[in-house]
Amino acid sequence: MMLWAPPGLGEVRPGDDLAVLIGDLLAADADRTGDALAEGDVVVVTSKIVSKAEGRVVRAADREQAITDETVRVVATRERPDGLPPLRIVENRLGLVMAAAGVDASNTPDGTVLLLPEDPDATARSVRAALRARYGLDRLGVVVTDTAGRPWREGVTDIAIGAAGLMVLDDLRGGTDSHGRPISVTVTAVADEIAAASELVRGKATGRAVAVVRGVGRFVLGGDDGAGPGARRLARTGPDDLFREGSAEAYARGLADGRG
Repeated sequence: MMLWAPPGLGEVRPGDDLAVLIGDLLAADADRTGDALAEGDVVVVTSKIVSKAEGRVVRAADREQAITDETVRVVATRERPDGLPPLRIVENRLGLVMAAAGVDASNTPDGTVLLLPEDPDATARSVRAALRARYGLDRLGVVVTDTAGRPWREGVTDIAIGAAGLMVLDDLRGGTDSHGRPISVTVTAVADEIAAASELVRGKATGRAVAVVRGVGRFVLGGDDGAGPGARRLARTGPDDLFREGSAEAYARGLADGRG
């Protein structure tokens, strides 16, 4: 497995053609290194440059309202000291449960914050189609990533919020383990694993917003209709979500139900 993140993308601005920018970046990298995009590769793109190209930029003073606007369900809130706005864990309109609905103040000009892309799966499909045509490839994957925390774990990692040309999940149920016992629960989040691995070569503050992952071709789909289910398939919502509320919210609801 090989991963690399080409330098030289530059600042992305509203209205930029992201597929052209990424294609040019990869072409320049191939000229420098001799390693062109190949069948079975996965191109990983940060959501920040997608959001910038889409013009998903708002004033920092409007951040709290932007979080409210992007929220479809509040999961948990926690008050913070020194007059800071409360921390909000919410489900946003993409089905992602994240702090602040994914509204981000990093790697964006002073005085602004970024909203997540409108439809990262659609962006992944568009970029994939353009790169397949430009490079004459059949089997190519594209993943759009964002940084998120995880319950019960310190630190953050990149996850897939958009995907095309990729089996985002590898369902191992029905097989057997190395001792011959049946596998009944394991479904591997392939797209998230690729997203997290790519962050190791992109970094947080290096200006490298695109990476190429090679060696996972068994999960990469081909054909014009091979976009796959998209990263939306990774969101666990509804009755499968065992932690739909924070403790304070669950207590308040239970108290209200008891009084009713």
